[in-house]
Amino acid sequence: MAATTISLPRAARHNPLAAIGVVLVVVFVLFALFAPWMAPQDPAFIDLPSRLSPPSSAHWCGTDELGRDILSRLIYGSRISMLVGSSVVAMSLALGLVVGSIAGYYGGRIDRFVNIVVMNAFLSFPGILLAIAFVAFRGPGIFNLVLALSLGGWVGYARLVRGQVLAAREREFVEAARALGASDLRVIVRHILPNIIQPVIVQAAIGMAGAILAEATMSFLGLGVPPPTASWGTMLNDGRAHLFDAPHLVIFPAGAVMLAVLSFNFIGDALRDYLDPRSRIEAGL
Repeated sequence: MAATTISLPRAARHNPLAAIGVVLVVVFVLFALFAPWMAPQDPAFIDLPSRLSPPSSAHWCGTDELGRDILSRLIYGSRISMLVGSSVVAMSLALGLVVGSIAGYYGGRIDRFVNIVVMNAFLSFPGILLAIAFVAFRGPGIFNLVLALSLGGWVGYARLVRGQVLAAREREFVEAARALGASDLRVIVRHILPNIIQPVIVQAAIGMAGAILAEATMSFLGLGVPPPTASWGTMLNDGRAHLFDAPHLVIFPAGAVMLAVLSFNFIGDALRDYLDPRSRIEAGL
């Protein structure tokens, strides 16, 4: 534990992009948790006389077509992005762990059915199209949006877990646990999953970036959270009509989406290098 603690500052110096990613994620999480105290104005407050105002001391990021403060809406929009992103990753990861562990551990007909039939059936349709169809049928809302994005997101985790379990189930410690009479559930939960969790963590970090981008896409299409709730994708959709006369309506929410996606991608890449012993040796960590 001490060696890991000491190596973290060295890892940050070796990979400054990861440090930037962590700082950005912390900022977005703080915005999401303390939005009512950090936002300078009510994000739904309409001030028509100041509509389409450029960035100024009164409105650091300007105002939209209804005179609402863009900075306040960006801060509140981080709530939706962080909530939806973490919920989608958690639900997809949980389902992927269960399905992938069962398919990889038992193999045979179960593995062929899950891998060839179920997973390929979900992979045959683009995930965003499945999400659009689901939300169009069920209606917009955070819960339906999370379900829609999780509908196709679990397959990647399931395939990753399945491959890892297939390799780990023949290891000596698993055979020893079986010989001692451990149940299948105990073998999977106590012996296999802790030894394959590293690549899953990396996939989850990168999956957060994909979930945030997917949420912005759905909101841009009008299938996210209903107005007047602030969302980065909705702000982009509202601002595209004023792209040339008031470009700040698009620049700031697009920048927020870009920074959030980049930050989680930086963290995912850093975790992949940090959790790989060979990469750590080469980097001298």
